[in-house]
Amino acid sequence: MFTADQLRPYLPAALEKTDFKALGERYQGKVRDVYTQPERNLRILVATDRQSAFDIQWCSIPLKGQVLNQISAWWFERIVDIMPTQVLDVPDPNVTVAKRLQMMPIEIVVRGYLTGSSKTSAWMNYNAGVRDFCGVRLPDGMVKNQPFTSAILTPTTKGEDDELIDPPGIFTQKLATETQWEEIADKALKLFARGQELAAKRGLILVDTKYEMGLDEEGTLMIADEVHTPDSSRYWVAASYEKRFAAGLEPESLDKEFFRLWLRTQGFEYGDKATWPKITDNVRLALSAKYIDLFERITGQKFTLPPVGSTAARIEKNLAKYRVGVAA
Repeated sequence: MFTADQLRPYLPAALEKTDFKALGERYQGKVRDVYTQPERNLRILVATDRQSAFDIQWCSIPLKGQVLNQISAWWFERIVDIMPTQVLDVPDPNVTVAKRLQMMPIEIVVRGYLTGSSKTSAWMNYNAGVRDFCGVRLPDGMVKNQPFTSAILTPTTKGEDDELIDPPGIFTQKLATETQWEEIADKALKLFARGQELAAKRGLILVDTKYEMGLDEEGTLMIADEVHTPDSSRYWVAASYEKRFAAGLEPESLDKEFFRLWLRTQGFEYGDKATWPKITDNVRLALSAKYIDLFERITGQKFTLPPVGSTAARIEKNLAKYRVGVAA
C-alpha cells in the first residue's frame, strides 16, 4: 500500500475538470467528463479525480480517476459473457472510449445487505420504518449490515436528486417497458452475482452496486458507465465482517462509504453548511490510498503510479486520434 508521502506529489496534479474542445460536446457528471461525437457514434469518458458524497462535490482525490477507470476496464473484461459492454478502447489510464448509447433513464441498484447512509439507502429507509422498499417487502427484525436472503433490486430515477422507484412506477413514467425491465433485472442480478463471486476470491464482499445501461442503434441492451468501482459499489473486508457484525461495529469499508461515515463523525448535516468540514490534504491522501488499495485487492495487480506532471496534458496527447476531424 502506498504511503501518504509517496502520494503527496500527486496532490497538485489532481484532475478536477477537463476542457478538451477538440473532442466534441462536453457533459460534466459528478465524476466523469463525457465528450460526445454523434458522427462517430462515440462517447469519450474521462474519469476525473472529483470526490462527491451526499450529492455534494467536496474536493479532488489524487489518482482516483485512474483507479476508477482501470477497475472498470478490469471488470468489463470479466462480464462480457453476461451482456455486451460499451467499451471500444482504453487509450489512457483515465479514459474509456465507448459506444454512444441511448441511456436508460434509471439507475439499477442491486443490494446484498441492509446498509447505507444516504437518503436512498436500504438502511436509512428501513430504520425509518419503511418495509415496502422499491416493491420489495422487507421483513421486520433486521439489523444494520445484515445480509438479505437474496440480492434485491432497488432502482432510482436520474436527476438532480435521485428518487427511489418501483417497477410499476417505472412503467407508469415510461422509463422502461415491462420487457425491457425484465431483461435489465435479469442482467443486473447476474452481473452482481459475478461481482460477488470474483470479489470473494479476493477476500472482499461486494455489498451493493449501481449499474447504468443503454441501448445501441440496433436496440441491444448494453452495460455502460462504470462497473463495480468504489464509487458505484460498496466493498467490505470479508475476513473481519462476521466478528465486527456480531459486535455491532461497522464493517471495514474500502469505498467512498468511508468518506460518508467520516463526514457524519465530523458533524455533517446536509442542510446546514456550517457543519460541513474542511477536507484537508491528509484526508485526501488517505482516500487516495484507500482507492489504490481497493484496485490492488480487486484485481490482484500492482497499481502503477504515473509520472508526476499534468494529467490533463497526458490525456489530451493520448486522445489525439479522437479529435473531431481526425481520422480515427
